[in-house]
Amino acid sequence: MSIELDIDHLKSWIGLERESFDTITPRLASSLAAVLDEPCNLGAEDPAPVGIHWCLSPDIAPMSGLGADGHPARGGFLPPVPLPRRMWAGGELRFTDEFRVGDEVHRVSRVQDVAVKTGRTGSLCFVTVQHDYYTTRGAALGERHDIVYRAIEPPKGGEPPKAELPAPDVELHIQATPTLLSRYSAVTFNGHRIHYDRDYCIREEFYPGLIVHGPLQATYLLRMARQLNGDRFPGRFTFRGTSPLFDGAVFTANGRREKDGIQLWVQNAAGVMTMQAAAE
Repeated sequence: MSIELDIDHLKSWIGLERESFDTITPRLASSLAAVLDEPCNLGAEDPAPVGIHWCLSPDIAPMSGLGADGHPARGGFLPPVPLPRRMWAGGELRFTDEFRVGDEVHRVSRVQDVAVKTGRTGSLCFVTVQHDYYTTRGAALGERHDIVYRAIEPPKGGEPPKAELPAPDVELHIQATPTLLSRYSAVTFNGHRIHYDRDYCIREEFYPGLIVHGPLQATYLLRMARQLNGDRFPGRFTFRGTSPLFDGAVFTANGRREKDGIQLWVQNAAGVMTMQAAAE
């Protein structure tokens, strides 16, 4: 059944702004470090783990304010897109400073665009949000967050094709366990059921298993980009999801130096690329 989208109504959310404040506590930073299997006894002024900004200022709603998918009900800051499946499509990061344990972080978020396109599964609605992060030292990060909404349909069968990719300079093997997904959901206060409720994934969204978070995949690639960039954040990091990544097997984060920057990607155990990124 097709769902009508009132694009003019949805576009009325463009320009809406929201401010939020959070603190990078030692517990929060150490918890993310533990998820990433890094030393996790962080204290004041220590560099925060890569990707800490995705743990800050999460949407917090009471249980009575959640939708069927575990997200806060739509129609607040984000437009009330009626398409049921919400996915993290990708984004762009521009760093001007690093985050440290103890930082008080001020985030300004603005709905930048709402667009409707037609794909092979029907209508797709893309919502673009700009997040700007500040600490007491000044601007730290500008983030473009791309969200896509689409219909839920049973799979038509067949695996996505394996990607023809070059040999990486660096490769990291990660076991996609339910524990990893559960801990990352906890540290980001992410209630989306696709990351922990297997019955919901299979029966309601027709996935074969739990979904590995897009930001978690991006965090592994961002950390790798920093390592390949002399332990410095890249000036610009872009990433996009290309295929769902499911739990139950080892996946790899890969990085390769090129003349114009660093190319990065995530591959599942079957060789299918699930996320692609580039660092400048």
